[in-house]
Amino acid sequence: MQIYFAPLEGVTGAVYRNAHAELFGGPDKYYAPFVSPTVNPCFKGKEIRDLLPENNNPMVHLIPQILTNKGEYFIKAAKQLMTLGYTEEFNINIGCPSGTVVAKNKGAGFLRDLEGMERFFEEVFSWRDQTEEKPEISVKTRIGIYSEEEFPEILEVYNQFPISELTIHSRTRAQMYRDIPNMKAFGYAVEHSKNPLIYNGDVNTTEDYHLIAEKYDIRGMMLGRGLIANPNLVNEMKGAKHITLEQIKRYHDRLYSDFEQIMQADKHLLCKMKEFWNYVSWNFVEEHRCAKMVRKCQNLYKYQLAIEEIFGTMEIK
Repeated sequence: MQIYFAPLEGVTGAVYRNAHAELFGGPDKYYAPFVSPTVNPCFKGKEIRDLLPENNNPMVHLIPQILTNKGEYFIKAAKQLMTLGYTEEFNINIGCPSGTVVAKNKGAGFLRDLEGMERFFEEVFSWRDQTEEKPEISVKTRIGIYSEEEFPEILEVYNQFPISELTIHSRTRAQMYRDIPNMKAFGYAVEHSKNPLIYNGDVNTTEDYHLIAEKYDIRGMMLGRGLIANPNLVNEMKGAKHITLEQIKRYHDRLYSDFEQIMQADKHLLCKMKEFWNYVSWNFVEEHRCAKMVRKCQNLYKYQLAIEEIFGTMEIK
């Protein structure tokens, strides 16, 4: 069973990935948060900084993700990324539920235009087949905009193309990240997909992992928020002991130090670490108190006091 680290914009950037790979490791692939090509001839500056080889530890098996609904834009982006050494695989984001993305008919919004999707894939795979490297093209999708009833037609489009792996987040765009994943729709994909499947959605514990692994004959799983909350989760799935307070503290201190070196202001560092605790607080017995203590901090001095109390007095579940 392959295990992949899902991309989460603003969270799983290069600093985060490097620290995770060095202190925990485990995922077979890390997927980078999407880049979104435009009419401009190439990515510049901060648009591409996160993917530059010099900013990523070689330990990280990194796969770029591209967000677009135009074949020419995808090809332009892929060509530039190939000059940076990314020739193995490109992942296409057809799952992002963000309102600003969907409004442009990108991400999950692309699911409204199945004819357009078909033309897009025809252009992308035609280009791919003419390249010397022939990179794999994988896709991350949702099951529809409003209803699971949309999914069979969506899957028919994917089945027309040699997608290397189809990652299915089994919710609609309207659900965002609410409600439980729709396992009926995922079961339909297992029965009818012509492409290898990756499951994504609410795999937060080893029990969640085993329930999916034992029920479905699939290639792998992509873990997102569950792996951000428990950075040791993949290792636990493979038999390692549950994450310890000491491991969380070491991880926290590493990320704090690394972010401190690149943040231009204390408020930016504080915001970044609050984001870290939005997820990691799930591990603590006093989960809600832990999250509230960090959330109330207005400066780094108060943050440090809160962290000392958390690591000095609180227990892991």
